[in-house]
Amino acid sequence: MSVSKVLIGVIVVAILGAGGYGGYRRITGSGGSDGDDSAASGDEDRPEVSANQAFSTDIGIPVEGAVAVRDTLVISVSAAAQAAAIKQSRLTAQVQGRITSIRVQENARVGGGHLLMEIDPTEYEIELASAHAGLAQAQAQYQELTLFDDQITDPEVRAERERVARARSGLDQQQAAVDRAKLQLERTDIRAPFAGRAASIQVVEGQFVRSGDELLTVIDLDPVKVEVQVLEGEVGYLSPGRGASVSFSAFPGETFRGTIETINPIVEQQTRTARVTVMVPNPDGRILPGMYARVSLEARTFPDRILVPRAAILERDRRSMLFVFEGDGQQGLAKWRYVTTGLENETLVELVPNPDTDMVEPGEVVLIDGHYTLTHDAPIRLVTDVRAAGGRPQ
Repeated sequence: MSVSKVLIGVIVVAILGAGGYGGYRRITGSGGSDGDDSAASGDEDRPEVSANQAFSTDIGIPVEGAVAVRDTLVISVSAAAQAAAIKQSRLTAQVQGRITSIRVQENARVGGGHLLMEIDPTEYEIELASAHAGLAQAQAQYQELTLFDDQITDPEVRAERERVARARSGLDQQQAAVDRAKLQLERTDIRAPFAGRAASIQVVEGQFVRSGDELLTVIDLDPVKVEVQVLEGEVGYLSPGRGASVSFSAFPGETFRGTIETINPIVEQQTRTARVTVMVPNPDGRILPGMYARVSLEARTFPDRILVPRAAILERDRRSMLFVFEGDGQQGLAKWRYVTTGLENETLVELVPNPDTDMVEPGEVVLIDGHYTLTHDAPIRLVTDVRAAGGRPQ
């Protein structure tokens, strides 16, 4: 090997060694202070970030909270139910004839006495005119029979002659015929018996109907009644005037407030239930008869109890516990407390004193969402929506 080749190899190795050293210095951040290395100079200007800063454990976990209160706990009775109209009337034809006019559509509001339909009145107008003619003839005959009776001084004789004259002339019968014809003519107008809504129209214009044929239904939907079948063992806890919460399958997530109106004193033998009627305001007519409902009836009440939402109660080591928020503003720490629970309903739980567990005072904030995986003294921040805040809703 010639000297020139050896020199060339040494130079290449030196160049590669310098490049490798510079690359190592950029990755690790170590090495000399070569001012000519632009990459190294950039690393010196970049602030150092520690592992604790990059993965800080002081960032508050988003949670939702609710205030513990001292209030009355209401124990409810829940049961399935069905909505029904408070008033409902099926209107039928009382005279026969052809339908000449239908003045309403289904679900239209109607007032009491509102004209809904008309049956051809021609035949009944003729009958009324004929009855009036018969009445006029009877009146004329009556006047002939009693022409000079005003000169009779004995009142008993005058009364007897008038009775005989009315009978011979047929005046009373003809008056009854007029009244009957008027009634038949009035029945050609189908009117609403009360204010409500038109429903289930069974006929069309031009259709011939007979007496007794169903025409339409009028219902009153405000308020609407919800009939609940309550087990006989729970009926005794209820009383008229107490509140009720009603949810309908047709309106998921929406709750309507009502009032217990009546309690049927008869228990059905087959189901061992009694009917409880709840009135629910329905000004817009959204709730319709036949809708399936779930009803929670206010039954027993227990005043002066410390209450927290049921969502606050967790179970750890087979013991009931919860987390209390401790901090200023929205930032703070989650404080673990074992508690003893008492009575509860669908949404609230009573906390009762126990020397072996802790209590929560009214006004303290307990955690109700995002708290399942927390530990004692975990940093937290209160939010209104855990999911929207990037947390894990429970």
